[in-house]
Parts: sequence; C-alpha cells; structure tokens
Amino acid sequence: MDTEWISQEIISAADGMRRLADCAPVIREIAETCAAALRNGRKVMFCGNGGSAADSQHLAAELVGRYKLERPAMRSIALTTDTSILTAVGNDYGYDDIFRRQVEGLGEAGDVLVGLSTSGNSRNVLRAFEQAAQMGITTVALTGAGGGAMKDAASICLAVPATATNHIQEMHITCGHLICELVEKDLHG
Repeated sequence: MDTEWISQEIISAADGMRRLADCAPVIREIAETCAAALRNGRKVMFCGNGGSAADSQHLAAELVGRYKLERPAMRSIALTTDTSILTAVGNDYGYDDIFRRQVEGLGEAGDVLVGLSTSGNSRNVLRAFEQAAQMGITTVALTGAGGGAMKDAASICLAVPATATNHIQEMHITCGHLICELVEKDLHG
C-alpha cells in the first residue's frame, strides 16, 4: 500500500476543509434558522440518500440526544429511517415521493427541512422541498460545489467547495456538527 497516496489524500481533504471556512456566514445562517425554529416549538427534519441518509440520521441524533452539552432533547427527525413508510410510499407513489409524503404528514409551518445531496439534484429531496415550500417550512440544502437544482429550490443553500463525493460528505458532516454546536449553545449554552 502506498503511504504517499494516503498522505496526499489527507492533504487534499485538509485543503478542502480550509476552503470550507469561507462558508462560515452560511453555516451561521443555517444554525440561526434551526435555533429559531426549535425555540418556537418547531422541529428540524433531515433527508438524503445513501451516505447523505446516514448523515441525516447522525445529525438528527445529535439534536435529539446531545452534541456536547447536557440539555433537554431538541425536536428533530431523520426522514430516512422508517422502512415501512419508505417502502410503502416508494411502492405506492414512487421513490421520488418518499420524503415529500413524510413532509406532508409530519411537517408544520415554521419547521426546517435540511436536504443533503452531494449532487444537489436528488429528485426525492427536491420534491420534499417543493412540499415544504407549500407548507411554510424553511428549506436548507447541503450540496457540493455549484449546488445543483437544490441551490434555487432551497431557502438557504450551503454548497461546499468540493466536487468529489467523499470530500463533499466529509464537509457536510463537519458543517452539520458546527450547526449542532451553534444551536446547542444558542438554546442551552
């Protein structure tokens, strides 16, 4: 195994993280939006596919459980976890509606829907954003460079400065952790 390649991959990831610092104002805006919703008794919902589904679960867990502070649970849910809903809606309505239908059933005006997509073009996330907009739910897109279609569909778009899926996902979880910490400090610090 090539240790030089490993070193170069680590350096490349670190360089990307340095560029991510330019996104600090958008990260702050997302955290403020989520904190305001939670302060007003609303919730933060997350959705995405594949690794983004896993990140959705991870971030919802940070809010419901805890990130760093011992504090009451915050209202958050990943729309990626209920296999009965996912398979029933996928079978009866189509895969493009697996998140939209949950937003319709679980969402309320004043909530926040965070959609994660490395391409920014995930059709099921875009359909969920459309539903959310109709219901008065703020939409937040976490995407790769450029933002894809989600850039225009979202209330707020954080398009991280990466094009490789693995680096986009690494940046998404870093941003998600920052958002969770900022929300915790704002509401319970």
